[in-house]
Amino acid sequence: MNSQNFEDFQKQSLEAGFDQVLERKWAADTVVPTHTHPFSVQAVVTQGEMWLTCGGVTRHLTAGGTFEMKSEEPHSERYGAEGATFWVARRHA
Repeated sequence: MNSQNFEDFQKQSLEAGFDQVLERKWAADTVVPTHTHPFSVQAVVTQGEMWLTCGGVTRHLTAGGTFEMKSEEPHSERYGAEGATFWVARRHA
């Protein structure tokens, strides 16, 4: 588990120019096909595991793992047997 708490993550993210910070929880074995978002993201996995595929490269992320994506970057997601929780900061254009 990341030693940072959500309030610290939120404060640092807002100070860095992100305009929305939230906690996302995904159910076990969820698969999200390739899609995009109209915002850039910076996130940290806090529980469980996920596989994130961007640009043909798949990353396996567990608690403490981080990722960033640009607005409109195509990606897919797959969540583990226990699901996953992550904190995400979004920056809308």
